[in-house]
Amino acid sequence: QVQLVESGGGLVQAGGSLRLSCAASGRTVRSYAMGWFRQASGKEREFVAAISRGGGSTYYADSVKGRFTISRDNAKNTVYLEMLSRKPEDTAVYYCAADPERSLGASAYISDYDYWGQGAQVTVSS
Repeated sequence: QVQLVESGGGLVQAGGSLRLSCAASGRTVRSYAMGWFRQASGKEREFVAAISRGGGSTYYADSVKGRFTISRDNAKNTVYLEMLSRKPEDTAVYYCAADPERSLGASAYISDYDYWGQGAQVTVSS
């Protein structure tokens, strides 16, 4: 079993940078593809970014492409989401997720991820 814990969220101003972390425990996730998703109040959960298990391939939603960067440190069993140029519409609960089945690439589909964190609230004020 894998436990994922997000950290680094909070109330921030538009612009500037913020980094979310997702620490895994229970098992190593170095062989798992990892993803970040978010859910704004009253909306469905949506894909944000994903990274292959080796870190060589990354994928982004159009809404965050060029502003957010996903990365991973397999030695620390941790995945990161660097958020630059934050906008009020980035306000949401951000979830980290692990896909143990994917050997190549990473998925943008919620149903492909077996393990989820509890989420971290990010509120961007204008």
